[in-house]
Amino acid sequence: MSLSDSITHVLVGFSVGSLSDLEERLPERSVLILEESSVIEARRAHEQAAKFRCVAALLEAPTQDEEHPERVVAAVQRPPRVQAVMPGVEYGVVSAAALADAWGVPGAGLAAARVFRDKARLRAVAGAAGIAQPAWAEVSGPDEVERFRSVHGRACVIKPGNSQASLGVQLLEPDDDVHALWSHTAGARDTRQRARYADADRYLVEQRLYGPEVSVEVLVHQGVVGFRNITAKTVLQSRYPVELAHTVPAGLPAATEEALYRAVRLLAEAAGFRNGVLHAEWILGDGGPYLVECAARLPGDNIPQLIDLAYGGSLADDLLGILEGGGPVGPRDPLGGAAIRFLSSPPGVVAEVLGEEKARAAKGVHSVHVGVAPGDTVRPTTSSWERAGHVIATGADGPDAAANAEDVAGRIAVVCTDGAAEEERR
Repeated sequence: MSLSDSITHVLVGFSVGSLSDLEERLPERSVLILEESSVIEARRAHEQAAKFRCVAALLEAPTQDEEHPERVVAAVQRPPRVQAVMPGVEYGVVSAAALADAWGVPGAGLAAARVFRDKARLRAVAGAAGIAQPAWAEVSGPDEVERFRSVHGRACVIKPGNSQASLGVQLLEPDDDVHALWSHTAGARDTRQRARYADADRYLVEQRLYGPEVSVEVLVHQGVVGFRNITAKTVLQSRYPVELAHTVPAGLPAATEEALYRAVRLLAEAAGFRNGVLHAEWILGDGGPYLVECAARLPGDNIPQLIDLAYGGSLADDLLGILEGGGPVGPRDPLGGAAIRFLSSPPGVVAEVLGEEKARAAKGVHSVHVGVAPGDTVRPTTSSWERAGHVIATGADGPDAAANAEDVAGRIAVVCTDGAAEEERR
């Protein structure tokens, strides 16, 4: 198939959010989307992509075969006028880097992309660089987890080695039976966004650490970290550490901020990361920041929007400029604060949603999104996909924005009935 001369940008992995960003910035028929055939079908991607004027084509390609990225290079013809290749989803990071290398445009670098897509490889690289992190091991089943617990303490974390959105992640307490709980981690399947490959099922066990959680977002140009931000994070207090809130900027002491930035710079250097964005998650323990994990793509959970609201400008624009071959994007000071609070409710069938209008009139409110309606089924929150919606608020600084977001969210109630009881009455 001969690709159109109008194509200047390639998006690896179908993402409505990424397309919405590109729609505002790029001309008609300038974007080529590459995605796995099974994902295209599951997400009805052709139908959704047709809504965006910037899309020129959506092609099937082996974008998630991370062990053999040469397949996607061989499968996709280089668009004659291509300027940039960017991952649209977590599972497109390696292929995006491979295509950028092959086509001679800025990218993460294939070796670095592989580090940030494989949690075990990331741990090995970070450990060799002297970056603080929990004790860890790659495991294939509960017996190996038990052996790890006998050495490193029975409280631990088990997780898939290459998933996203907290899918399959569990926090185990000392008395928990890993044999009874293993199936949740091993059975975690992102069936709508993840193609099945033979090498996909890998797992880690990690020592349990305690302390505040943050993420660091940085833009990197030719290996040098420029723009940087720290986001404060709140997670669900349960076995499943799903994220409940984010605040930008985090407002940490200067020494803590510098320790985090130093660690991210060291991590980028150790991995050989060249161009793009890093989203690194950390726990602030007694000895300083400990690495949790790091992704080489824009963060989810509306964090880019929070950064834009707090700092001004556009993180997506800045990233696109780097990937198009532009110059570096330097650090800048925040102008205010922004925060997101995710909505939750007990599991069951939604009977009604109360308080939306009150929430929209609250101090500092920027946006309100309720993702459920009467008749929908709310399931227990075990990953980011099960949250019921979110609110975003701004403020004079991060803590002020977080207080406003908490107030906005507190005005909304998702009222559920017991799903089993409701079914019985029918």
